[in-house]
Amino acid sequence: MASRGSKDGRNLRQQAVDSLRKAITTGTFPPGTHLGEVQVSEQLGISRGTLREALRELQQEGLVEYGERGRVAVRDIDEKDIINTFTVRAALEGVAGETLAASHYRDQHCASLRAAVDEMAAAARVSLEAQIEADLGFHEMLCELTGNDALLRSWKLLEGPMRMCIMYRGQERAVSNMSAERHLEIVTAIESGDPVKTQTIIQDHMVGAAQALLFGPVRARKPIDILEGRDLPGEG
Repeated sequence: MASRGSKDGRNLRQQAVDSLRKAITTGTFPPGTHLGEVQVSEQLGISRGTLREALRELQQEGLVEYGERGRVAVRDIDEKDIINTFTVRAALEGVAGETLAASHYRDQHCASLRAAVDEMAAAARVSLEAQIEADLGFHEMLCELTGNDALLRSWKLLEGPMRMCIMYRGQERAVSNMSAERHLEIVTAIESGDPVKTQTIIQDHMVGAAQALLFGPVRARKPIDILEGRDLPGEG
């Protein structure tokens, strides 16, 4: 009985983590939202102890932060966070792309990635949450297919900040980064068997994503401005 209770407790905590993660990454709980224990635990139908465990996990993911007297709020991010996250992503996924482009199993890897792109196209007809998961799934697969566990672990450490970046300035900007066509360009580059070309395409992809989040999908910025973290001009 104790074992089953422990399992039930883990299930409740995971359900709480999943519910809160969804609320945060889809904008239901926007940055700065105070997550009061009494209100949120009642809303989710869980104990305050289980909620605390879930919040600690979300803190490790970078989605919430603790303030004075243990006050918990959805983490707020700024332009520097966007730049830093996409700079590191460009480096990690650039290495992944180069590795796959040079791989003897390139055709098999590209078949898997094309299937992931198809999932992205299907998710666009379902919901924002489905789009987010399909988008992240593609990029995680890009790293996982390399067989480099250290690379994949490093990417996963960024998943929480990635989720925060996605909803930085609303759904319209987020969705503009999730088109299947943009991701198909990466697969095509890998298929070419040219590691340098693939790295460039992935860097351009990350620059475009950061630009869209910071300035809107129609704004243009030099790649160096985003990836080297130089001072950025205002939107005006």
